[in-house]
Amino acid sequence: MPVSWRNPRQKLLLCAGLDLLGLVLILVGIVNIRSQSLEGQQIWIVATITAYLLLGWLLGTYTVLGWRRLPRWALLQRLGLCLLSTLMVIAILRWLINPPQDVWLVYRSIQVSWLLPTMLWSLLMRMSLRRGALQAEAPKLLLIASEAEVQKVLMPWQQTPTQLMPRWLPAEEVIKQPGQIVIAISPSVQQHPDHSRWLYALQQRDPRECSFTTPLAVAEQQLERLPPTLLPEPWLSYSEIPWNTLFSPQRQLKRVADVVVALMLLTVTAPLMLIACLLIWLEDHGPVFYIQERSGWLGQTFTVLKLRTMKVAPKHAPVTWTTPGDQRITQIGRWLRRTRLDELPQLINVLRGDMSLIGPRPERPELEQELEARIPHYRKRHWMQPGLSGWAQVCAPYAASVEDSELKLSYDLYYLKHFSTWLDLLILLRTIKTVLKVAGQ
Repeated sequence: MPVSWRNPRQKLLLCAGLDLLGLVLILVGIVNIRSQSLEGQQIWIVATITAYLLLGWLLGTYTVLGWRRLPRWALLQRLGLCLLSTLMVIAILRWLINPPQDVWLVYRSIQVSWLLPTMLWSLLMRMSLRRGALQAEAPKLLLIASEAEVQKVLMPWQQTPTQLMPRWLPAEEVIKQPGQIVIAISPSVQQHPDHSRWLYALQQRDPRECSFTTPLAVAEQQLERLPPTLLPEPWLSYSEIPWNTLFSPQRQLKRVADVVVALMLLTVTAPLMLIACLLIWLEDHGPVFYIQERSGWLGQTFTVLKLRTMKVAPKHAPVTWTTPGDQRITQIGRWLRRTRLDELPQLINVLRGDMSLIGPRPERPELEQELEARIPHYRKRHWMQPGLSGWAQVCAPYAASVEDSELKLSYDLYYLKHFSTWLDLLILLRTIKTVLKVAGQ
């Protein structure tokens, strides 16, 4: 049974590998046609390949494969930007380093003759991957649930659509479906006394073509989040989370990395923060920093420090959500939010141990009273230290409502259950991508 639906990044990694293969094959072809030697070209080979792959990742030429629909113009646009950006990077490096004349790989004509066919190769590979030509055909993903709960079960996929969407069918229709299928059975249907007849019929099918799971398992594996509405009660005790192991090497490494990286970032970004502070003060002569109470580990409150990005509010102003295009955000504040520079003072909270670099974002206690009352399992996000960035921050949009907070909680719960050093590294890389693209809110 193909299980490509279980790993959202499998196709992305395969695509990056195919891009690398194309770069190498086309370069070998150029060398043979021109009868040139690669002696002395190695550094520029590595630089060009690295730039093309990194810029392709940064510009989203790999992430488009996860879209439910892929417009060809969008793919061409991103690949074209990747080509032009790579040419620009190599041109700048050539101007800065000024390599010897015998380094022929940096010539513009050579770069174009190498990267233009590579772009076409990348386009072909992506279109082939989308059509399943380079991978086994994905199985049909079918849902068996009662009519009353279909909408609730399908809501996670409606919030974050994927290329492979589950389709609801009555059990009698599922039995008639040919080919390879993955069947997500709602727990309420499994407990129904009349389910044994059709379940027995499905179990008689070839296990290589028919497998069983639950909507929650599919959401966890395919969407990489745990929707609170699909979770049973009770679910996941504190003793079961990876973070709970006191002497876990991963937990100790996380704290060491927090301190080392926070010190490095404070040192490197100190000039930027000074400039930002000056611009904040020049705009309205108000305070530079914004001090606020947030909920931390196990719900304990702590004081968080941020660069002020909003107009100074009256002392007793009610606590409200920040919405896209909020008129309270200052001009310099809008730029600080997009680049995430307003979060840099929280590195002091990381050094103090109030926060970590990676973890659920700390929320205001005033808002959490409503969130805990309306969203199941909300309190569990306090079982780990809050972070500057997190799985929810790199996967979901800015939370401006209870519904948005529920979506972000589903990612926080996934991180809580699957915490690991590798997941932290992935979040760190995606955070860097967000900062470089100026895509914060």
